[in-house]
Amino acid sequence: MPLMKYLLATAAASATVFTLLKWRTERRARIREIENLQKTIDSLTEQARLKAEQEIARQKAIFDSMMEGVAILDSQGRIQSTNLAFRRFLMATEDPAGKTLAEAFPMSAMAELVGRLQRDGMVFGLELSLPGPPVRMLQANANRLSGDQGNLLVLHDQTRLREMERTRRDFVANVSHELRTPISLIKGFVETLQAGAIENPSDARRFLQTIERHTNRLTYLIEDLLTLSRLESGNASMNLKHFPIHSAAAYAVESLESRAAERKVTLENQIEGGMEVMADPERIEQVFSNLVENAIKYGKEGGVVKIGAKRLPAGGVECWVEDDGMGIPEDARHRVFERFYRVDRARARDTGGTGLGLSIVKHIVQAHGGEAWVESVMEKGTTFHFTLPPSD
Repeated sequence: MPLMKYLLATAAASATVFTLLKWRTERRARIREIENLQKTIDSLTEQARLKAEQEIARQKAIFDSMMEGVAILDSQGRIQSTNLAFRRFLMATEDPAGKTLAEAFPMSAMAELVGRLQRDGMVFGLELSLPGPPVRMLQANANRLSGDQGNLLVLHDQTRLREMERTRRDFVANVSHELRTPISLIKGFVETLQAGAIENPSDARRFLQTIERHTNRLTYLIEDLLTLSRLESGNASMNLKHFPIHSAAAYAVESLESRAAERKVTLENQIEGGMEVMADPERIEQVFSNLVENAIKYGKEGGVVKIGAKRLPAGGVECWVEDDGMGIPEDARHRVFERFYRVDRARARDTGGTGLGLSIVKHIVQAHGGEAWVESVMEKGTTFHFTLPPSD
């Protein structure tokens, strides 16, 4: 009997130990499962966080890459976020988030925008002129966000468009003026001849010479306008070849010798004979002719016009045409390559010309990949420079 009890007690103890071991094993397994589940949850959470950060970064990159300036305003009119273009348009030096438009950009142009937003809650096609430099023209549009949670404000930069419109208006006005003057003179002389002046041979001859001169002026103007149009549109073909730059300058000197003689101006071609360039010979001849003619007109009577060139360290050449005239005022130097711009309009009428010569020079040089600029000292003279890129 004692043995049976011992065996039963041993069996019970073994069962208890087995149950305990099984429970501990199952507990460890559950703990491992919980730990693995936690790791999975942590991994998914990290992946979600990284994905959210990537999505936010992607949206911010898209937001900042927009050409339009965009700002999100809350229901109180305070700025919640802006993109790069918005801050650039308004020349913000810091993030304006948290401020109202009036606080962030205290300028008169903002007053009407803020007033309309407060009154109407939306704005369409409002023109804003912001002070410079440079002066900027913006168009503002704003609409309510869903749920009346504020406004989405979008700014469009209209500066370039307004400049193009101004240039077009100026161009039309200038062309009209340039055409009207010779046409009026031609018409007047024709009417005079029809009224009986043709009966006097000397008067008739003088009138016809004047008509011919102004007809030629119209012809030159139309030819220059066509040339400029082709150059600006990129449709002008360039017949590139190797040739000595000295020959292009020599052509200009030869073709303008008689005009230089009228003002007793000496033309000096100082370019060495062996300096070659890869360019369109006829176009470069036109560049030299326009610059030399300009130097003869505005240089000193009885003075000297010098044509020179040098090789550049990085390749290519730099050419120049120098006169010893009155010079160009500093505030006019950046405009001399504009179409129809003349420093001295009264003198320009006396010396003739279409007012397009320097603009044509600039476009021909740019079409070759070079640049043109001017240097001038008042009372001492002016030098026009242009470069041509390396030939290889």
